[in-house]
Amino acid sequence: MDGDTTFPTYCGTGLEDYFGGAWGFFANDRKAYETYSAPYLGYPQLIKPDGFMSASMRHGLYRWHIRDPVFFGQDFKATVQPLGWQVNAEDKQKYMHLQDDVASTAFWYQSEPHAAFPPLPDREARDVNLI
Repeated sequence: MDGDTTFPTYCGTGLEDYFGGAWGFFANDRKAYETYSAPYLGYPQLIKPDGFMSASMRHGLYRWHIRDPVFFGQDFKATVQPLGWQVNAEDKQKYMHLQDDVASTAFWYQSEPHAAFPPLPDREARDVNLI
């Protein structure tokens, strides 16, 4: 953020803590995930694997920085280091790097004055051709 090089301005202990769900979102003596929603953060969506279209578990989370805004002047970079537990065939756990697929959306509020925004591309240029 704003020229961070060696050390980040903000550094957290894990995504589950960032979204308010410590210990990997487990509840019920760590036997099942539990979703929740609060005014500024939450875990409202859990999609379990179905063995066909959804081959792995998917999670929907949110965090609004309304009460704890993140201020920056020039640049901002967010990095996630996916670490977690894996269970092997002998039912032993190992802490390791994961290969999670993470997608995100960020909103920011621009103070005035600011430079003119470039024009949006036309509809054809914005089409992602998903089908």
